Amino acid sequence: MSQINATNSLSQIMADIDLGPTGSLQFMFAKLQMAQSQICKNEAESYMKQIETIQEEQAETAEMIELARKLQDEAKSKDKCTDMPPEMVKFFEQRGLSWEETGGDKSHNADEWDYNLKSLTNYQEQIGNKTQTLMIYLQDFIGQYNSYQEGAMSAISSATQTLRSIAKGQ
Repeated sequence: MSQINATNSLSQIMADIDLGPTGSLQFMFAKLQMAQSQICKNEAESYMKQIETIQEEQAETAEMIELARKLQDEAKSKDKCTDMPPEMVKFFEQRGLSWEETGGDKSHNADEWDYNLKSLTNYQEQIGNKTQTLMIYLQDFIGQYNSYQEGAMSAISSATQTLRSIAKGQ
């Protein structure tokens, strides 16, 4: 999130938080902590959506690997080439993956399927690494969220205690 968007988001969130008619410093600090926690929650939700999308991609990639292995096994058992199906060609093309192009066709023997499988497994590893990185960011934002929530609750508790002390003194 850019610094300008974060500031605008913070201003908007601050405007939406109502802790009552008090102007105490402790309540203002609590309000700021709650706003920061909301920003972290929003970021965490964004990362969760990205992870979900990547997990769908991982599942589709696993299906392609399974299909490629089946076609390789078929090529081995029959000792002849098997054709790369159109949905696999489309999968490779959409993701910029390379495939074995000996003979200028999409027909492959068992050894040529090794190349295709390596391309798919490398891609699977790349998206797996991306998921791990996003999970680290997600955990960081969850930790920040919890910390800001804790700070807000502590400030509210302290402000409430101060108000009670003042009320008892009157």
